[in-house]
Amino acid sequence: MRSVEQIIEEQMQRWQLMRAEKKKEEEKGIRVITISREPGSGGRIVAERLAEKLGLELFHQEVLHEMAESANVSGRLVKTLDEKGMSVLSEWVDSLVDSRHLWPDQYLRHLMKVIGTIGRHGRAVMIGRGANFVLPPGKRFSVRVVSPRKVRVQNVSKEFGIPADEAERRVIRTESDRRAFVRKYFNGDIANPTNYDLVINTATLSIDEAVEIISGALGK
Repeated sequence: MRSVEQIIEEQMQRWQLMRAEKKKEEEKGIRVITISREPGSGGRIVAERLAEKLGLELFHQEVLHEMAESANVSGRLVKTLDEKGMSVLSEWVDSLVDSRHLWPDQYLRHLMKVIGTIGRHGRAVMIGRGANFVLPPGKRFSVRVVSPRKVRVQNVSKEFGIPADEAERRVIRTESDRRAFVRKYFNGDIANPTNYDLVINTATLSIDEAVEIISGALGK
């Protein structure tokens, strides 16, 4: 199992190589897919299988958080962009701060740079951390994975081998934490469906069906 530090280092090396070889994605169209998910909905698995199916890089919430925690890492990430990329990233961040009336602390500034850098490089799936609120609509396809709480509690209970009451407390706590995070940093409502391009209910769709629907929406 690779550490977060190894994942970050390997990714930066890949980006530097792409830049050196001048391999550029088309400027037009969707560059990344963002996945927001209710705890226990299977959104993480959807993201993993989607990235595998489409041959995209996968950035888990934990990796995004680790990148944003370090000023050194976020700074190094930005340096993997060319001059035009840096300029566009700066415009994205400034526009977001103005449009959402944000008062970004150090963590949010680093987080926006991290998500924005990944967005500029493209060909990625990002899980959580409010990525859909950072990237411009024309450059990302945002998905919200949901399911009734009863189903999600059952899923968590089974996955972690814990009693249903403990699973429910875990689900409620995680829901609350994610809702508070998006409200605090982006003045947004994580549960508002209008913040997403597609909302998928895994109580009525299987993981594989969800992956196919997202792929189909992107014409893949």
